Amino acid sequence: MNPRHLVYWLVAAALISVPVVYNQPYHLHVMVLILIWSFAYTSWSVMGRFGLVSLGHGGFMGVGAYVTALLWNHLGLSPWFGIPIALVCAGALALIVAYPCFRFRITGHYFALVTLALSGIVLQVITATRDWTGGSLGYTPERTKGNAIAALQFVEKETWYLIALAVWAAGIAIWYWIDRSMIRYAMEAISEDEDAAAAAGINVTAEKLKITVLSAVMTALAGALYCQYQMFISPDTVSGISVSLQMVFAAVVGGIYVALGPTVGAIITILLAEGLRIGFGTKAVGWDNLVYGVLLVVFIIFLPKGILGSLLERMKSSSKR
Repeated sequence: MNPRHLVYWLVAAALISVPVVYNQPYHLHVMVLILIWSFAYTSWSVMGRFGLVSLGHGGFMGVGAYVTALLWNHLGLSPWFGIPIALVCAGALALIVAYPCFRFRITGHYFALVTLALSGIVLQVITATRDWTGGSLGYTPERTKGNAIAALQFVEKETWYLIALAVWAAGIAIWYWIDRSMIRYAMEAISEDEDAAAAAGINVTAEKLKITVLSAVMTALAGALYCQYQMFISPDTVSGISVSLQMVFAAVVGGIYVALGPTVGAIITILLAEGLRIGFGTKAVGWDNLVYGVLLVVFIIFLPKGILGSLLERMKSSSKR
């Protein structure tokens, strides 16, 4: 067996065995949050690494969370069916917004502004339809009185850890699949020069739409899982501009061009938020966003490839000497 493959299998076995070896509820809770948000950040980096800077992914996450919860509460539709419907809704929303942008060559900061507006619109819709969504007070999926598996509601942290771990691993696998597929070369060519890419036979609009819809669907899945795990959602926690900016911060700080970069970013953001909450309580509300903004500026200036990306680059340069 290839030594590298052996290391992968050992790491996988170690991660799977965590609930058995170390089953402290609070620590497992933090790990679950890290894994879910890592998947969300990885979803953003899938398109962000190719220069498609979206500030609207909080909207897709909100769609995934709220559609799943609303279908369960009002129609009694199991999340096993509600989540796929939520993913279709998020993909359709991404298609509606992205197609005109790509068709009429709205790129760069103009595209970022369009997605920023999308995030704000989704937030306002959730807040305005308070009779259905609970508005700014938040929304709670009804507790099941029957089959927990059918309702995708589990009390045990160990179960949710394994679910979150599987989804996180799927996100990493998708990232690697894109990195080794022709989509990567097409998107890199498009990010360099759209006209030259089109002249080479690349369907620029179609390739951009593929990566955008995939990213939106993955982000919606993260929102649905977060909803089912926390059993409470609000516009501020799963939607809006702050969530979108948090995704950008985590991906950039961890390393947008490295598969595990968003995971490093998730570890930093979750531990920072938990540390501020435990250390300062309600006095620290909003401090995490302030710290995110300051650190984002610092990392863009001094470590543009993020923590993990810069570390790997230094390791490669030192090995060549």
